[in-house]
Amino acid sequence: MPRKTRQTGPDATQRLRGAGLRPTRQRIELVGLLFDGGDRHMTAESLHIEATRAGVQVSLATVYNTLHQFTAAGLLRQVVVDAARSYFDTNTGEHQHFFVEDEGTLIDIPGEHIAVAGVPPPPKGMAVDRIDVVVRVKRV
Repeated sequence: MPRKTRQTGPDATQRLRGAGLRPTRQRIELVGLLFDGGDRHMTAESLHIEATRAGVQVSLATVYNTLHQFTAAGLLRQVVVDAARSYFDTNTGEHQHFFVEDEGTLIDIPGEHIAVAGVPPPPKGMAVDRIDVVVRVKRV
């Protein structure tokens, strides 16, 4: 008997097709994990651990590739906190982040709470797509 796929809102297959992606078994399983229970921030490693615990057979390389495909398709937003660490955010709306350095976690900052001034005009033939702000914090 096949395992029931976790999903919220539109089912995983529809979500993938709507983003222009072919709904493979591994993509369906990862969509179910990512979008089960609200907005979240995941690293490839943490999603791989979660998938393994849920009985999903997927390599870490496939998780990385899939997260990048989901980001390119607009399902996720990548948040780079340093050269060695990226998070993938299921909330693709306008917002910024606090990065809790001593915990390695992200906390959303609603979009209306940050204003960025003094952004230079982009080079000719380009337009600003978005501005990412990561405010680094530590517990006191």
